[in-house]
Amino acid sequence: MDRIALISDIHGNMPALEAVLDDIRNRGITRIFCLGDLIGKGPHPDRVVDICREVCEVTVRGNWDDAIGKHYDNPTLIWQQQRLGQERLDYLAGLPNTFDFVFSGRKVRLFHASQKGVYYRVHAWDPEEKHLAMFAATDFTGNTFVPDTVGYADIHQVYYRNYRGRVLFNVGSVGNPLDEPLAAYAIMEGNYNDDSPGYFSVNLVRLTYDIERAIQQALDEKMPETAAYANELRTAVYRGVPSAKRK
Repeated sequence: MDRIALISDIHGNMPALEAVLDDIRNRGITRIFCLGDLIGKGPHPDRVVDICREVCEVTVRGNWDDAIGKHYDNPTLIWQQQRLGQERLDYLAGLPNTFDFVFSGRKVRLFHASQKGVYYRVHAWDPEEKHLAMFAATDFTGNTFVPDTVGYADIHQVYYRNYRGRVLFNVGSVGNPLDEPLAAYAIMEGNYNDDSPGYFSVNLVRLTYDIERAIQQALDEKMPETAAYANELRTAVYRGVPSAKRK
């Protein structure tokens, strides 16, 4: 049996990433896929990108990964760009939209936000028809593979749905959870690249991490808008994103 750890929405939060990677190692899991948004919000986008490039077998592109390479006049976004440097910005811009594979006979698709793109958001409380649309093949996903299992991220809130055999789940956020102040990731169990029906499970994992250390790191790095960032980490309540006016 194979196990795959699915991480996402790390957002430059090193203490949260370290806690999740420690938990993954302690479980003996060696295959890690990342569903995007490595950067933004937190003070260490550069370190997170470097670590994920080292430990993640697959990484797909998130909305922050896509947007950060644009030209902005917002000091927070400029600060993030300067921390990353051009080589990392180029890496993020080149990430794929989706990753498809077969797992215990199930056709699995992973992407960051939705079948429409990295900026189209789908929440747990959205109507069933919006959830079912996530299984569609589109120009964004490619038109040759229609999944029966979809894992995604983006909304920073964990959930799992089964629609008459079609499974939709959200892995939550490692570094900026917005349902409760606990790091989140998922573990898929089954047989990788095996098209024969077999054992399959998705486990959603929540972990404590040192939130105050994450906030102190932002202060130490003199990151802009640290107060809003600290409130989000402590309360798991969305405080908004910087104004992203492009030049």
